[in-house]
Amino acid sequence: MQITTGLSDALEKYLDLTSQQMQLTASNMANVDTPGYKTEGIAFEQEFAKQLSSGNGVAGLEGAYGSVQTVDGLVSRPDGNDVSMDREGLQLAKTQLQFRLGEQLLKHEFSNVMSAIHMDGK
Repeated sequence: MQITTGLSDALEKYLDLTSQQMQLTASNMANVDTPGYKTEGIAFEQEFAKQLSSGNGVAGLEGAYGSVQTVDGLVSRPDGNDVSMDREGLQLAKTQLQFRLGEQLLKHEFSNVMSAIHMDGK
């Protein structure tokens, strides 16, 4: 028996996108010395809104991830690499906070579901 709510499904997608952004940030950091490497990322807020408003609904988004794009407006070094460790460090901190928020909201949602289940048993 699977117990989910619309909010828990949305939070699952939120955490998936956050995890994807963390992976992209780690990849960017790992390629800081790779000649010609271009910083990659996702437009998190736009991707999340797009996925929530798709015609399939949240339940139809299993396995969907944000579209990866090169990040515009960064200064390239002479070797063509445009990774900024300062930018990536800030991105990682932001993404960690987003993940913790999603985790706490999901924990609260599961607590509400468990309370409803226990109320039915009384």
